[in-house]
Amino acid sequence: MDFERLIRQVRYNCDLSDARHAGLYSVCGLALRLRDLYKWDHRLPPWEEHEAPAVLDWIGRREELWESLAEAEFQPLTIGDREFEPFDSQAINARLTPQGLFYGAGYAHSLKPTFFLARIEERRTLHGRTVWRLGEELARDLLTLPAFVQDDQVVLRTEAARMFVWDEIAYIPNSGRPALAFALKACCNLPDAHADGIRRHLDRILELQQDTYIQHELSELADQVFDRATWRRMLSDFAHTPVELLARALKDMLADSGPLGPLRRFAAERDAAGLGFYMAFGGGLAPHLFCELKTAFNAFLQSGDWAEIGRATAAVYDKAAVYAREIMAIYAEGTVKQDPAWTREAIEATLHARGILKKENN
Repeated sequence: MDFERLIRQVRYNCDLSDARHAGLYSVCGLALRLRDLYKWDHRLPPWEEHEAPAVLDWIGRREELWESLAEAEFQPLTIGDREFEPFDSQAINARLTPQGLFYGAGYAHSLKPTFFLARIEERRTLHGRTVWRLGEELARDLLTLPAFVQDDQVVLRTEAARMFVWDEIAYIPNSGRPALAFALKACCNLPDAHADGIRRHLDRILELQQDTYIQHELSELADQVFDRATWRRMLSDFAHTPVELLARALKDMLADSGPLGPLRRFAAERDAAGLGFYMAFGGGLAPHLFCELKTAFNAFLQSGDWAEIGRATAAVYDKAAVYAREIMAIYAEGTVKQDPAWTREAIEATLHARGILKKENN
């Protein structure tokens, strides 16, 4: 096997995906993703920064590369004497895992293709599912995804997770700071989020977060409420719309609050640090759709009553299940009508009713 050629081919597809889909992000969002990619490319730890001129020069060369790929197509991967389509992850990994490598391929938010190649650190089985823990990444794209499901297996990217956790702390909004302070105190006895303290204790924080990421993905695989096939079709049909955001938020909350989810574990094990980090880093639609959890956490900070968290977890699970069944029913009716516009409007009406989506944004 020509490993160098394989790495070049995966990196080429990563660059092509980035070239095609960089426009999905805001200016700030793209800058943050380029920053992470730069650090990976230069093998920097998350906290290390190079001088701005060097970074800007690298970004300029990256943009020139993207422009050169305007008319390009994804390349097959050559492994031994065979070529594989770049999304045929199952067949590719059948060849690569005996060599200690794992290949990732799929679609992320707004159906952006995403690829990576990494060294395998560990393979184990949890709740009947294969869980891969990966180490050094030999190829990656703009997306710093800490964990995901591929081919009904859970994949943890430790390099990406380290960068992701650091960024979550470094760019945390003011609304998340009280929960972060609580988590750092419970986890590491740190009085604040000063960079030196975070750097010293990052391995401990990462260990906690990795458990949360794995448990989330395992719970998502076990979810019986939001049919996975329907969910995937919905993401495909309504990519880069509020419908996609709603579907993802519901699927995530069902996983987090479900029987195997991390919120259940936090309450059962009285894991204050895990709960604190979860509340600190939660974003997107979830805090708006499921404010019960925020209310319960604020009460918990005063009382220390874990029953508050247990009740809130059960409540948001039931609420997410109601919403999921509601939009699945709308989606099924829209499929019969063969009217995507009606389906989108009807599902977005759910967001309007909850006060999450303003009419002028429709």
